[in-house]
Amino acid sequence: MEEKIKISMLLEIYGRLLTLKQYNLLDDYYNKDLSLSEIAENENITRQAVRDFLKKGEKKLFEYEEKLRIMEKNIAQEEKIDEILYEISKIENSFTDEKLINVLDDIKNKIRVLI
Repeated sequence: MEEKIKISMLLEIYGRLLTLKQYNLLDDYYNKDLSLSEIAENENITRQAVRDFLKKGEKKLFEYEEKLRIMEKNIAQEEKIDEILYEISKIENSFTDEKLINVLDDIKNKIRVLI
């Protein structure tokens, strides 16, 4: 997984555990795609200060994930759900019974809610 995407996901999960300033700077950089210079100008701080805040925030996010493993568990769950949906689609393609297809569609819709 690309590093920027990973950090953005971690920010979504653990962001509120950071300081408000760290959260805002990480959000600006990873989710709003602002440059270090743009963030520095908006916050009236140096580019180096922005970089330091980002590095400390990133480190904290990775520490939380290392301990709690929420993102890892979410990804594993999504992969299992995708596998189940694929298997249901194979069953749907094998049968023509309308009742069975309706039941399988209902199951798929309930599973999609979990994602």
